[in-house]
Amino acid sequence: MTTPRKTTRLRGLLGSGSLEFLLEAHNAVSARIAEEAGFPGVWASGLTLAAALGVRDNNEATWTQVLEQVEFMTDATGVPILLDGDTGHGDFNTLRRFVTKCEQRGVAGLCIEDKLFPKTNSFLRGEQQPLADAEEFCGKIKAALDARRDDDFVLIARTEALIAGRGLEEALRRAEAYRRAGAHAVIVHSKSPRPDEVFAFLREWAGRLPVVLIPTKYYATPTAAFREHGVAAVIWANHQLRASVRAMQENAARIRREESVAGLEDEIAPLGEIFRLQGDAELQDAERRYRCGGPHGAQAIILAATRGEALGPLTADRPKTLLKIGATTILERLVTTLRQQEVTGITVVAGYKKELVELPGVRRVDNDDYATTGELASLAVALADPAASDGADTLVAFGDILFRGFIATLLLRDPADIVIAVDSRFREDGRAPHASDYVRASRPPSPRDFLDDDVRLEHAEVAEPRDEFHGEWIGLLKLSAAGLGWARDYVVARRAAGDLARLQMTDLLNHFVATGRGVRIHYVQGHWIDVDSLVDLNLAQRF
Repeated sequence: MTTPRKTTRLRGLLGSGSLEFLLEAHNAVSARIAEEAGFPGVWASGLTLAAALGVRDNNEATWTQVLEQVEFMTDATGVPILLDGDTGHGDFNTLRRFVTKCEQRGVAGLCIEDKLFPKTNSFLRGEQQPLADAEEFCGKIKAALDARRDDDFVLIARTEALIAGRGLEEALRRAEAYRRAGAHAVIVHSKSPRPDEVFAFLREWAGRLPVVLIPTKYYATPTAAFREHGVAAVIWANHQLRASVRAMQENAARIRREESVAGLEDEIAPLGEIFRLQGDAELQDAERRYRCGGPHGAQAIILAATRGEALGPLTADRPKTLLKIGATTILERLVTTLRQQEVTGITVVAGYKKELVELPGVRRVDNDDYATTGELASLAVALADPAASDGADTLVAFGDILFRGFIATLLLRDPADIVIAVDSRFREDGRAPHASDYVRASRPPSPRDFLDDDVRLEHAEVAEPRDEFHGEWIGLLKLSAAGLGWARDYVVARRAAGDLARLQMTDLLNHFVATGRGVRIHYVQGHWIDVDSLVDLNLAQRF
């Protein structure tokens, strides 16, 4: 079945008999977001296109500059785009060429307004803005229609009579003239905070042609009222740009104030979402089809076999990795964080209530001896899995931790074969001293932590905190392809020696140190939490 052209689909929207909605976009990303939100069409706003270019909505951006932006929008979306063409950027002859270029760039329709070129935004001194002669504007409508190659290319005529204070009678007279000239729909624009004058227009208009409204000023009008008055479409004309401006202002002020982005990173769109909107998945697929081989992505192993007895009845029917933080389980949050850092091929080692550990796209392997073995035995199960890749960097994570995504990025970007994250604030977390994975390093933490990457592990131990320790290992380890092989060799040797069951991950780290492999440390200052107790679970709800 052939998909209808975008022009045909836009014509269909205007004539559907149901109220339709178009959302503003000012670049390709915002257009794709509008499409993904479910809008059947996009309004390429003259105001927001100009604002995105840093110029005023006074035709300061040329029509060729506008079309350069809009072409990226049409390429990025599958829904029709209706372009705000202002006055047509000149006389009838300029408009004819403008229409031709719009069609060439995949624009589905054009809206032109009956003001003089160069125009000024309708909400800036609108009553002082002269209107074009109605007869001359009708000539522009006819010229635009004659310039089309696609008979379904939409032309909407917008009258500014109400904006200019000319009243209802003049708005009706002009709209009727534009209908007779061949426009496919009309927009009657208003800056009143109430919809009374546009509803009066609709009553008198009596459905002679589809009417589109832009309720920027009368935004509080119930949607049901638009339906009752037979409105064909409503355009939300500037809201994506305004939302992004507010977010960017707050973001910039916070970064300046805090002189850091560490606390902000997980509150904004992850890089992975930007790559998705850019269509990176299609490129990866194309690389698989057209190139021989290609780069391997990172993979992850999550050790989540234990029950978490310290949490009492909360884990009677589920492992602690499936306890909820808000509406989402610890495991789901951990997997999401990893995926946002472009980690694929995630394997979870399950044990207690293993049948409950099921996530889409996540491989599960089972440590059926979880009750009598330690962390290293769970890792051994994952390393023995035939699906484990030997050619990728691997993050090994405990299944009861939450951490900011930048920590995983720190480890993955480090070229060393074995890298861990260590919290230098372990004495400042507000909790009573407790047994955990503490480390002694080649030097204590300092303000140069993010500049000096030559901090090495000397010893790791599951213990109560002591003065000799420099930090707490957070339970996140990166192994290169070589490091993964060394870990596999170690667990095979310990299984043969008969002591694998009792060993912990700290034993593996100490083995790397003892054999000269070296373990590099990245100090962090908080930005993670592990859930070992009811106190931890309460803290995690606020993390």
